[in-house]
Amino acid sequence: MSNTVMVAAILVLAVGTFSLRLAGPLLRTRFELPDRAQQVMSAAAVVLLAALVATAALTDGHSDAGIARPAGVLVGGVLAWRKAPFVLVVVAAAATAAGLRLLGVP
Repeated sequence: MSNTVMVAAILVLAVGTFSLRLAGPLLRTRFELPDRAQQVMSAAAVVLLAALVATAALTDGHSDAGIARPAGVLVGGVLAWRKAPFVLVVVAAAATAAGLRLLGVP
C-alpha cells in the first residue's frame, strides 16, 4: 500500500471519528432516548468493560495468562470494590502478580 493511500485512509478515519464524537453533544438536545434504551446502553457499557477486563486478565495472546495475572486483577478488583485509593489498587494488583511470579507461579 502506498504512503498516499495510507495517509488518506488515516485522514478519513480521523475525520469520521471526530464527526461521530462531535455529533453526540450537538444532537443530544434533538433526540431523546426512551428510559429502557438508556438502561440497556448503561448495562451494555458494563458488560463491555467486564469482557475487556476478562480478556486482558485471562489471556496472553492466544494462550491463557496463567494464575498470577488473574490473581492480581482479582486483588485489584476487590480493593476497588472496597473503595481503596486508586494508587493502592494498582500497586497491590501489581505486587500480587509480581509476588506470585517470583514464587514461580505462572
